[in-house]
Amino acid sequence: MKNTAAVLLLALCLASPAFAQNTAAPAPANQEQLAATLRDTRAAAERGDAHAQYKLGTMYSGGVPRDDVQAVAWYRKAAEQGLAAAQSGLGFMYAAGRGVAQDDAQAVSWYRKAADQGDAHGQTNLGGMYLYGRGVAQDDAQAVAWYRKAAEQGFAGAQDYLGDMYAAGRGVARDDAQAVAWWRKAAEQGDPEAQYSLSEMEASKRGKQRQAR
Repeated sequence: MKNTAAVLLLALCLASPAFAQNTAAPAPANQEQLAATLRDTRAAAERGDAHAQYKLGTMYSGGVPRDDVQAVAWYRKAAEQGLAAAQSGLGFMYAAGRGVAQDDAQAVSWYRKAADQGDAHGQTNLGGMYLYGRGVAQDDAQAVAWYRKAAEQGFAGAQDYLGDMYAAGRGVARDDAQAVAWWRKAAEQGDPEAQYSLSEMEASKRGKQRQAR
C-alpha cells in the first residue's frame, strides 16, 4: 500500500468533483466572461435548478473567488434535491472541514446518499472512509466493495485504490495479478499513482528475477 496518509488525502481529493478544477485566479482577459457565467449560473441556481446550484458550488469552491461557505450553501441546496454529484461534493466539504465544521459522520452520510445513486465519486470517498475508519467502523471489506463499484464504472482513482487493496491483501485475498490489472486500467487513464505502482511492481519483479539467477 502507498503511504496511508497520502492515499487518504488523494482519495478524498481525486474523488471530489470540486477539486478536479483549476483553482488559479482567472486571467484578466477572461474576467468579463467569468462574471457573465457566474451571473447566469446564479440566476438559474436561484430559480431552483439543482445542476446550476451544484455548478455554482464548484465555482465557489474552486475560487471565483473562493468562498467555501457559499460553496457549502449551494452544494447543500442541490444535495437536498437529490443531485448525487452535489451530495458527494457536500460530503467532501464536511470531510475536509471547508466552509463547515469538520464532521466525518456527516461526510459519510452525504457520501452514502451519492454512492447509493451510483455516483463513482461518492462510492470512492465512502470506500476511503471505511478504509480509515472515519465516521464509520473501520472495515476493509466495505472499502473494497465501494471501491469496486466505482472502479467497475471506469473511475481511475477507485481502480488505483482497488489495486492497492489487492496488492496488500486488505479486504480481499492478496492477488498481485488483480492488483496489476486494476492499476493498469487506472494508468491507461493517466492516473499517476497507478503508473507509479506498476513501475514499482515491475522493478520488484526484475529484482526477484536477478536474485533467482
